[in-house]
Amino acid sequence: MLKVLIADELPPEAAEILASEPGIECLTRTGLKGDELKAAVADVDGIIVRSATKLTSDVLAAAKKLKAIARAGVGVDNVDVDAASKHGVVVMNTPGGNTISAAEQTLALMLALSRNIPQAHASLKEKKWERSKFMGTQLDGKTLGVIGLGRIGADVAKKACAFNMRVIGLDPYVTAEKAAELHVELVGNLDALLTQADYITVHVPRTAETKAMIADAEFAKMKTGVRLINCARGGIIDEDALHRAITSGKVAGAALDVFVEEPPTDWKLVELPQVVCTPHLGASTEEAQLTVAKDAAKQLADALLGRGVRYAVNLPPMDPHVLEELQPFCTLAQKIGSLKMQLLGGQIGRVQVSYLGEIAKLDTSVVTRYLLAGLLSPILEETVNMVNAPLLAAERGLVVREVKSTRVHDYGSLVLLEVKTDGAERSVGGTIFGKAEPRIVLLDGYRVEANPEGRLLVVFADDRPGLIGSLGQILGTEGVNIASMTFGRKAVGGDAIMILNLDGNVSAAVLARIRQARHVRRAQLVEL
Repeated sequence: MLKVLIADELPPEAAEILASEPGIECLTRTGLKGDELKAAVADVDGIIVRSATKLTSDVLAAAKKLKAIARAGVGVDNVDVDAASKHGVVVMNTPGGNTISAAEQTLALMLALSRNIPQAHASLKEKKWERSKFMGTQLDGKTLGVIGLGRIGADVAKKACAFNMRVIGLDPYVTAEKAAELHVELVGNLDALLTQADYITVHVPRTAETKAMIADAEFAKMKTGVRLINCARGGIIDEDALHRAITSGKVAGAALDVFVEEPPTDWKLVELPQVVCTPHLGASTEEAQLTVAKDAAKQLADALLGRGVRYAVNLPPMDPHVLEELQPFCTLAQKIGSLKMQLLGGQIGRVQVSYLGEIAKLDTSVVTRYLLAGLLSPILEETVNMVNAPLLAAERGLVVREVKSTRVHDYGSLVLLEVKTDGAERSVGGTIFGKAEPRIVLLDGYRVEANPEGRLLVVFADDRPGLIGSLGQILGTEGVNIASMTFGRKAVGGDAIMILNLDGNVSAAVLARIRQARHVRRAQLVEL
């Protein structure tokens, strides 16, 4: 039974989704810190958090069984992603659930900033009638600069067009075709955006590259009277520099939903009358909270039950539909890697994986991660999976070369692993039968058709009469049933291979008898 901990307050629908999954036990314990949190995560397989619970490196070190973390929201500032990756824990967020809410919050703040709505509201509440004091400006005809055209930035741009604003955008990962679809004029660099915009809104994650990306030098390039909005992450706009730009008159005002420290410890920016601010409410709508909670629960269940991983922040980004198409190949690749490593003898040298046929048209980076995990798992004590496999491989100087070709003769798609050891070069190839049935079809030059599942006996022998019967007799006398068998040879009477799927255990004594059988050159058990 897989155990999942809901560590922060979530709508009850999240727990209901998890509880409905056979094989998952869900428990809710919120507000935990320190040793209490470490004790709670010690035996869980999955965790769902919002922003309150801090999953630090020492907390993750205590979570010995942890496989996946789901963040009900976009940011993962409260999760040590590097530590999670080293432990092989996949970290997922829910980027789509609060898109509309965050975009609407951005537009709401932009309007409030333009029309001095909070200040006018406070004045009227004090029974004052100060119409002339709160002269505003309209959005119509103004230029909005959007930094970051992801889901939220794109939705802001789309909504801004309804106000008849000219929208310019900066995002190196957005194509000209996508920008045209959004009615956004792409600019080539930040300076081009800063010098043209009447309003600037940021929609990028806080990283080493984006921290303080708008500071004194950037404010100097802006139009006098520009207005800024930040509903993304605190610190993208340097708060001290923003304070200086506002008090100097360079910036007419700012609307902030996020801060470097939350709640702030230095209130000087908040106290400025030109600043409209809210306490990180971008995703604080009933609809958004319900959506991200349900998304987090579904994503965590899918990840733990082997149905695929979506929106992982420590894995390459992947379209969910492509990932679904690749999932059978991920399973195949992991089996291929594990099979080959268990059969190998000697130090690994060169490793090459070739993707041939239709699969070569897809992004196979995640498939390679699964293959690496299969390759390394038999030889390492620590948990190895698609998350930490590249890190563990790099630590050991193991580099995988990828080759792609859409040309393949016998199969629609083929995954071929070639490994060079200090003894020889070995290879194993596999494909998918039907929709999702992995098969090994090549092994060290032999054509086979093996099911890579469970306990396999791999026998290299001479192709002689009686070979199959003698092995069947040895296994039969020990009560070991053969579930299926494939036989391959390079020439009549020459080298041959047998791969047998076995139902029962094979003792060391039985394996020794098989190895001593006539015509057998090598026999090895493999667990997949």
